[in-house]
Amino acid sequence: MTASAEPCSEDLSRLAALHGVATSYSPSPDRTVEASATAVTLTLAALGVDAGTPEAVRTALAVRERELEQRLLPPTVVGWGTATPAAFAALPEGTRLAVRTEQGETRSLAEQLPPGVHEVTATAPDGRTARAHLIVAPPRLPTPAGRSYGLLVQLYSLLSHHSWGMGDLGDLGELAAWAGRTLGAGFIQVNPLHAAVPGPPTDPSPYRPSSRRFPDPVHLRIEDVPEFAHVTDHDRVRSLRRRAERLRASVLEQGALIDRDAVWELKREALELVREVPLGPGRRAAYCDFLAEQGPALEDHATWCALAEVHGSDWHRWPAALRDPSSPETARARAELMDRVDFHCRLAWLTDTQLTASQRTAREAGMPLGIVHDLAVGVHPGGADAWAQQEHFAAGMSIGAPPDAFNARGQDWGLPPWRPDRLAESGYAPFRALLKALFRYAGALRIDHVMGLFRLWWVPHGHPPTEGTYVRYDAEAMLAVLVLEASRAGAMVIGEDLGTVEPGVREALRERGVYGTSVLWFERDWEGDRRPLPPDSWRADCLATATTHDLPPTAARLTGEHVDLRDRLGLLTRPLAEERAEAAADTAEWLDLLSRLGMLQGSGGGADASSEEAEIQAVHRYLLHTPARLIGVWLPDTVGDRRPQNLPGTWDQYPNWRLPIADAKGQPVTLEDLAASQRLHALIETLKAPDSPPGV
Repeated sequence: MTASAEPCSEDLSRLAALHGVATSYSPSPDRTVEASATAVTLTLAALGVDAGTPEAVRTALAVRERELEQRLLPPTVVGWGTATPAAFAALPEGTRLAVRTEQGETRSLAEQLPPGVHEVTATAPDGRTARAHLIVAPPRLPTPAGRSYGLLVQLYSLLSHHSWGMGDLGDLGELAAWAGRTLGAGFIQVNPLHAAVPGPPTDPSPYRPSSRRFPDPVHLRIEDVPEFAHVTDHDRVRSLRRRAERLRASVLEQGALIDRDAVWELKREALELVREVPLGPGRRAAYCDFLAEQGPALEDHATWCALAEVHGSDWHRWPAALRDPSSPETARARAELMDRVDFHCRLAWLTDTQLTASQRTAREAGMPLGIVHDLAVGVHPGGADAWAQQEHFAAGMSIGAPPDAFNARGQDWGLPPWRPDRLAESGYAPFRALLKALFRYAGALRIDHVMGLFRLWWVPHGHPPTEGTYVRYDAEAMLAVLVLEASRAGAMVIGEDLGTVEPGVREALRERGVYGTSVLWFERDWEGDRRPLPPDSWRADCLATATTHDLPPTAARLTGEHVDLRDRLGLLTRPLAEERAEAAADTAEWLDLLSRLGMLQGSGGGADASSEEAEIQAVHRYLLHTPARLIGVWLPDTVGDRRPQNLPGTWDQYPNWRLPIADAKGQPVTLEDLAASQRLHALIETLKAPDSPPGV
């Protein structure tokens, strides 16, 4: 956003405000940055509002003001528990209200409404009527009993001796069973397992999926598919197994990167063979139930997958008629490709089945939460969701982040945003369906960039991220849907609220029982002396960790190796010596606090424990002395891994999302190695220390 950008006129500012489009933002409490008129005008255009000329602005403003003046109810109304929604209190006196519940019953507001998404009809004394969606949600999610700790892992990076070149759902089940029964862990948090846009080359980032509604079959454990045992082409099965062994050995023994495309090529061949095996009556009935439950959403997803096999993975480049999922030509193509549509439906069912089994295994192993799944902030513009739900996405826009202290150019993530107006008109149907799908097999859900429930930075295509602006969503409605679906599933919600968070967001999340995320190195007294925050000053309703997938592993941060890595890749903006000095000072302050609190003594590793191990143990001992109810351990930290899984700001300079878990020497570590690791067990013993505070 440049200082010379043309400011918005008064009328344009008023029009923007009425549509939730910001004309300025505050990167810090003492600074306000104005949005350009171009950014605001293009954003309004993406919402269907013509603001291209002063006359068009005045016309659109008059139309919007008249709509709001005459409107009885907004498209979606929220009620928390038994409280009367504010929108009802603002209705003219004498207005009659009737509610049709999602169960099909007719109720009056005098009766207690069940949680759900209902339809309300308002009839005013002057004869005006209005219909709206009424979301009734519990006031908040319950607080979990006591405290638990768990392991955080990027699933693809966790290979076992049975993996086909990358970690899979069989490995997840093994990890959960072992960690729950042997380590006493309460949860396993994984990366998004959403369906990827098919390659090659496939984008390895799990945060840019084709669909968030359906999982990716690349995660399937082929041997756990019952029909695989009955494949009659034994020569091809032996060939597939040999190729899988070579692929696994290349990663674990020869230093190769994880090759998602090669893994999928093998698994797709195996699944084509599996599909030739008839389903038994029970399996057939279960598959039919799945098809009925998922309905048109699954059919659309599978249709996109089948069409992508023919026309490529970007639907914008398909024949014009096929770009519309509801066109007659698309219906004909679906019928012609029915065999492939069924194949992709079958893959979604198999993956859903193994995901459900992983959660069941985790709970049977004693985990109170089980598997914590991750919801990416958006979807790929050329993928299945963007094709099937076009009316809910803003054309010509992508989401990102404005310039800040860490990135002066801002960020463009290349993900199309949902239109807040279309969400409200639908009663947030796409968001509800998405959450319902994920909560099928999640004990808890982590929401990436949870601030996106409140507002998102929209960037017009062809413009730099600096030429964007914020668009506001109805956070109350988004939160109500989230709380409703999580409560129905008996699940927790953890919001990733790191970085710049506008005032009031954390408070609103806390009020509804949504947990936050606290990372040790960022927890400082930013309003005071900026020194490390004492443990008793941390919040309780959070997942507390030492690091994340986007940050250096703890060993690298303690030694300063993360600075050297960024220097080798040319990512530093200041002299190396200056960066090293700042990083060393930051680490020294934390180590000094750990020492003063007596946490560097008797670190549980015995006489053979290195000082590095002792420091990593002390970091986690510190987390235990905070009131945080959830403690997360980055699984690579347990064996001294130095390499981040993702290095923001890089593309092909660094192997993001393609590294297996490795030890301090860079040697890949299998799941079996982890289970036998003395270093891991010493760190876990720290989490069981008798002097740690009890759960609150």
